[in-house]
Amino acid sequence: MKNYNKIAVIGGTGKSGVFLVKELLRQNFKIKVLVRNPGKVPSKHPNIEVIIGDLLDKKALQALISGCDGLISLLGMGIPHSEPTIFSKATKLILEVLEANRVSRYLVITGLNVETEMDQKGETIRAATDWMYSNYPVSTKDRQLEYELLRASKLEWTLVRLPLIMQTDEAPEIVVSLTDCPGQYISATSLARFLITVLQNGSHLKEAPFIANIE
Repeated sequence: MKNYNKIAVIGGTGKSGVFLVKELLRQNFKIKVLVRNPGKVPSKHPNIEVIIGDLLDKKALQALISGCDGLISLLGMGIPHSEPTIFSKATKLILEVLEANRVSRYLVITGLNVETEMDQKGETIRAATDWMYSNYPVSTKDRQLEYELLRASKLEWTLVRLPLIMQTDEAPEIVVSLTDCPGQYISATSLARFLITVLQNGSHLKEAPFIANIE
């Protein structure tokens, strides 16, 4: 098990990101957080270093990754919304900066619509995937491209596919599957703990697991 002394975080001020930051601090990790909006800087803490900057700014990413042992991204569309190809654009730059800094471990979250060669999606998840392609074709295709970019990289990535995220401190037990989503919801705290565990124990390398709380 690798010892992770400092973790870089993207999306740490978002709806699920704040729970990840809280859990990392609870577990005594040192973290660096990239913040686009200076008005959303996390509360001061001796284990937090804040980098103000844009995700597509290579210098900001370099400042974020420098001195870290791994990266966790909870990138969403954001408020205000980012443009719909943000995921692939960000991934290309992130992979470049990670490789340049010899940081190999990268965890990132995504939606249920991403498809892998392992999938055996049931009717419900298949319908949800089709709906996303019908209503948000550009961003949905871009999420798929993000996966393809990760799969082609040499990094130790894990892409976690999620159902609806519930913002709660409760952390019910989770189920993990490589083929189909096992539930309708995931607690943001359960997600945070899963990401930290996967980071530490090196599981799900180059895989795209679905996770959900037991219902």
